[in-house]
Amino acid sequence: MKSVFLTYVLLLLFLLSTTISTSVISEEGENIVLEEEVIITVDSTNLQFSPSEVTITEGDIVRFFWQGQLLAHNAVEKNGIFDSGDPERDVDYSFKFEVGTNGTYDFVCEPHESANMVGKIIVNPIIVTEEEEKKEEKSVPGFSMMLLVTSLIAGAIVSRRAEDGNF
Repeated sequence: MKSVFLTYVLLLLFLLSTTISTSVISEEGENIVLEEEVIITVDSTNLQFSPSEVTITEGDIVRFFWQGQLLAHNAVEKNGIFDSGDPERDVDYSFKFEVGTNGTYDFVCEPHESANMVGKIIVNPIIVTEEEEKKEEKSVPGFSMMLLVTSLIAGAIVSRRAEDGNF
């Protein structure tokens, strides 16, 4: 009777450890995107964005920032993906390019588009290398199997001792 009970306890421990192991893997297996911020300002002398073209990676943030400009400006993507709002002399607007938004985005300053105050943001897809994927896998290969085998061996030893009367 004791050996059957002990076998069930060991089996329960095995199942519990497998469940805990799986949840840890799923939490640590998520892609972690480190974001960078690129700042675009205004060159009022030449009515241009500065820089007028940037290349970023998915997950990065573009921040449109200027203060105390003589003329009011804004930054509006031609397809409406982002819009800093009405033209103003002081702007602090950020837009995050989420994973899956790779491509080229053309934007303009609406009041000065005719003066060629335009810009371009090139968003490259995020690339996860094999090394990064391996680093993300924090599981111990075969741990659950080793635990099962150990549990079965321990159960067999306890069962044999119980039968021999040594337990």
